[in-house]
Amino acid sequence: MSGAAIIIIIYLVLNLISLCAYAWDKHKAVAGKWRTKESTLLALGLLGAWGAVIGMKRFHHKTQKPKFKLNYLFLFLHIVGIIVVVYLTYLR
Repeated sequence: MSGAAIIIIIYLVLNLISLCAYAWDKHKAVAGKWRTKESTLLALGLLGAWGAVIGMKRFHHKTQKPKFKLNYLFLFLHIVGIIVVVYLTYLR
């Protein structure tokens, strides 16, 4: 397996973990149980921005808290980073 394939798999797994964390925290919030720290959710959003934003939207979770709007910035930075990597790798 190539290095690029490994990086893509790791990136997808990080986003899946982020999505699951937001789903799990929403489940716990509805049940009135112990919750995931907000700092943990934000860190996961930094690493897996796609998963965080999809989780926020899909589960209507943390959408009203201002600091969680950072996930949209993280997603924007991920998109720019992907564009830069694709350009430098394949289009240059």
